[in-house]
Amino acid sequence: MAGRIDGGAPPRGAAARPVARAEATLVRHYRRLVRLAYLALPGDRDRHSRVLAAHAAVQRALPSRWTRLVEEPAGADEDPLYAALRLRVLRAALHPRPGDRLLTPRVWGLRLFTPGGGEQDAALDRELAALAAPARSAFALLTVEELTPGQTAEVLRRAGAADPDRAVDEAAKLSAGPEPGLPAFDPCAVRVQPTDLLRRRRALGASLAVAALALTTTAAVLAGSGAPAPAGAPTRPLAAPPVGSAPDPGRLLRVAPDQWQHTARIDFSAWPARGDRREDTALLGRALAAWARPGPQTRAEPGTATTPPQGPPHLLFAGTVDGTAVVVLYDGGRLARWTDGRDGGLDLARADDSSVTTAGAVVLRRQGATARYLLAPWIDAADTRRIDQPDAPAKPLDRADGVTAATPAAAPGAGSPGSSSPGPLADCRGATVLQVRSSSTIAEKHAFLLADLGGLVPAHLSYTPPPDRTQPARQPREAVGPDALLAWARAVCAVPDGTPGVKQLNLWAFAVQQLPQNAGAASWVCLRADRWDGEGSAATAVLLPNARGPQRTGGGPGRACSRFEQDTVGWTWWRSPQGTEFLLAAGSRRVTRIAAKGPDWAADRPTPDHTLAVERPARAAVALEAVLDGGVRIAPLR
Repeated sequence: MAGRIDGGAPPRGAAARPVARAEATLVRHYRRLVRLAYLALPGDRDRHSRVLAAHAAVQRALPSRWTRLVEEPAGADEDPLYAALRLRVLRAALHPRPGDRLLTPRVWGLRLFTPGGGEQDAALDRELAALAAPARSAFALLTVEELTPGQTAEVLRRAGAADPDRAVDEAAKLSAGPEPGLPAFDPCAVRVQPTDLLRRRRALGASLAVAALALTTTAAVLAGSGAPAPAGAPTRPLAAPPVGSAPDPGRLLRVAPDQWQHTARIDFSAWPARGDRREDTALLGRALAAWARPGPQTRAEPGTATTPPQGPPHLLFAGTVDGTAVVVLYDGGRLARWTDGRDGGLDLARADDSSVTTAGAVVLRRQGATARYLLAPWIDAADTRRIDQPDAPAKPLDRADGVTAATPAAAPGAGSPGSSSPGPLADCRGATVLQVRSSSTIAEKHAFLLADLGGLVPAHLSYTPPPDRTQPARQPREAVGPDALLAWARAVCAVPDGTPGVKQLNLWAFAVQQLPQNAGAASWVCLRADRWDGEGSAATAVLLPNARGPQRTGGGPGRACSRFEQDTVGWTWWRSPQGTEFLLAAGSRRVTRIAAKGPDWAADRPTPDHTLAVERPARAAVALEAVLDGGVRIAPLR
């Protein structure tokens, strides 16, 4: 039976015992409750604020007075006090009050954050951020509390969630949850790093000066005889800067050049300030003013807010590039690139949950069909290579203070959503990609590919090799090996989304099919595009012998071919060198049967090698589906 906390006056002498028992229960289960709150809270806060908010929600769950425990239906093994505390934590996450943020703990001079996980943790965090509060809470109850869907819906109903059954259904669509001890989702396993020390010293000095001035003024008033205050003496507290005013350039955050070597958070926050004008306060002031008051020359990539930064941004670069002043700033979730001049302006892009690879470079300046990049401080070497020439050696790329020489790149905004022009990777005519290698301090011999898609941040290219039926499902890896380069050279034309705002592109070779009549082998691939805003799309294609490019077989938005939807099937018509028409189909490693049906014919058979080839005299409409080893039926992407 679960307990509920009601208001009213407690019986004399009885209040202390429930409070003490509840406090003991909260302390005993504190880490579990804080993790529950962290998952249920909105994902639009930075990790520091979210950690503090989770601790505040749990600490506020203990009321000042407990009067009596009202029995309610609950699990037979549940502690009534724990169930009551959990309910209060969920109510705080579902129904935040305007003053809640004012009651969160304050940490001076330190930033707290959960340790950064891998790409899978980041993907899960993005999916959670896209869910409504009831669905996030349902996910937390299912994974942290290990409740059944029915129990989860009942707890949400008692917590005041709207449509709890729908929330449980949405949460259940996330096929994987955080493991019980995973630090990336545990706000009690935090890492600590200092805020900007120089900025804090200046702020402290200013505060002491204001306090001394206020004390002097107060003493003068008390010692005087009612005479007016001297001209210029403050008569009211100093006001905060008005909304929309530009932050002070002197408060910009900067880190030491070797910060990336001493932190576990390897992202844009570890970039030092670079450029020959990083001390030019007039230039920095103009860039900050442009971000504080977005105007007609503000351009934002899809899914990127144009609001001003919430606090002093992080300075990444300020310098002159090809005769033009450029400033790059970062506010913890977005990159802002301000370019001076008549044709300049402010460009904004999402950059939250970046990593060693996705924070590896920023497009600093474009001129025609070329671009210069600013590379991450952990990049030891940089080369360029043609994506359609996998056997050609990479060419070294010169750089100075992180700024590269001009190299072929996409046109700005190429392939933008809604336009008729293809993305820069979709023309199959030799796009140039960056091949960079990170320092051995990060990882030994770690090289990766970055592709310019016309935005601020290049997309990270990865590769998942064909399945080995004797081994578990393979994970994406860097696309720098011979097989990966060859696969990308052949399949790049089938990329489902090559527009600004794409964070990562993965090519998954999900099946290899031996073709009839000894015609060689076909490779079946699924290409996945994940965007910074959490959206994504996929496309299946077949790579046939002697074909110039891929033959796309289906595609569309959603999470197909991701870690949340790891099964797929595709089909196509194929004419053999002898002129015979075949229907070809292939499925991923869990496909055990493929069924195809056309006018006046049908084929339904087991597929030991996950492939099917059916000879037909003429092409016609086909309905096809595959059966997985658990009996689930899946259809091809459309």
